[in-house]
Amino acid sequence: TGVAMMKFKSPPVNSLSLEFLTEFSISLEKLENNRACRGVIITSAVPKIFSSGLDITEMCGKSMEHYTEFWRAVQEMWLRLYGSNMVTVAAVNGSSPAGGCLVALSCDYRIMAENPKFSIGLNEAQLGIVAPFWFKDTFVNVVGHRIAERSLQLGSLHPAPEAHKLGLVDELVPEEKLMEKAAAVMAQWLALPDHARQLTKTMMRKVVLDRLVAHREEDIKNFITFISKESIQKSLRMYMEMLKKRK
Repeated sequence: TGVAMMKFKSPPVNSLSLEFLTEFSISLEKLENNRACRGVIITSAVPKIFSSGLDITEMCGKSMEHYTEFWRAVQEMWLRLYGSNMVTVAAVNGSSPAGGCLVALSCDYRIMAENPKFSIGLNEAQLGIVAPFWFKDTFVNVVGHRIAERSLQLGSLHPAPEAHKLGLVDELVPEEKLMEKAAAVMAQWLALPDHARQLTKTMMRKVVLDRLVAHREEDIKNFITFISKESIQKSLRMYMEMLKKRK
């Protein structure tokens, strides 16, 4: 059919670890280089969670070299996904905070399971972290400046119905119909000539992509400076402790 299906399967919560991000980017590159592949549906094989976002353990108590490698992998994943020539559809079948939300935002179309227990958003502020400019740019391009500003400052996680109302997701469907709907949307997008759609996508996204490419090293330095602060390390450690207690 020319459509690939990519499923996240890194229990318990599909955290975006260095290993996961690397594999994700390599998989995208392989699909991109495969002439027969025109689109990819991204979903989760783990119940109730799409992706919990960046793996906190990769950002806590590690070396400068590790932080550099990790952040470069995060950038690489976004550059590949946001700039992909393929049609990308996110079938969000569970909660999707922070980096998980970024993955969904980077796709061309987002369909979410109609479950008020599932939420999505860039909630970095809740952890005392600041979403980088390119997370912010991607968010603004989807929901507009005012909604993005409020949501980012409050670190909001939006339940599925609210996410749909804000335009953060394009459609809500019952969980059991999610994949069927994703396939139907994909068919609709693939009915168009690839070159026209690809050139339009590039035109719409180029400014945001170019901004990170031009400031990539500076963005890595900013991340390392920020994440290395004792106050930030302390709040990450507290957050990890809280997660352990929840388990």
